[in-house]
Amino acid sequence: MARATSSVGTSLICLLSLLLFLHRCPSCGALERERTLAMIKPDGLSGNYSQKIKEVILQSGFDIVQEAVVRLDAERASVFYAEHSERSFFESLVKYMTSGPVLAMVLERPDAISHWRTLIGPTDARKAKTSHPNSIRAMCGLDSEKNCVHGSDSPQSAAREISFFFGDVKSVTVEHDEL
Repeated sequence: MARATSSVGTSLICLLSLLLFLHRCPSCGALERERTLAMIKPDGLSGNYSQKIKEVILQSGFDIVQEAVVRLDAERASVFYAEHSERSFFESLVKYMTSGPVLAMVLERPDAISHWRTLIGPTDARKAKTSHPNSIRAMCGLDSEKNCVHGSDSPQSAAREISFFFGDVKSVTVEHDEL
């Protein structure tokens, strides 16, 4: 009898733990979800990679919270990439980013920024094809400029970039229950 009671007690504890995990109880720490900006660049859209990229995103545990197809003009592209304004490739980058529409998405999951950066691979798509052959940039990128996708590199960049495309959305780090 004691053995049956112990087994039932253990089963209840396991069941409660599973329910708390699935329900994402705030006190268990599993709630911390982060948001990042993902952007499919003009070459990704014109090459018809959007659906495949979105499938990879969803299969990797991300939620796509918001998305919008946007056509950047030179002024907006310059503002978005202002941190690169002193670099030699800046004018070429602005020209490329205004060559067609982009698909901007807000992605969410725990550690979204680092997971998205890992998933997209190195900036130079040529290197990605060798060092990270399963990355998104290896799949559809051409070089370090035409690399198919963009990803925020920090929580501060994610907040700024999400705001750039979508206005003042919820905090970059949110709890699931808030949605």
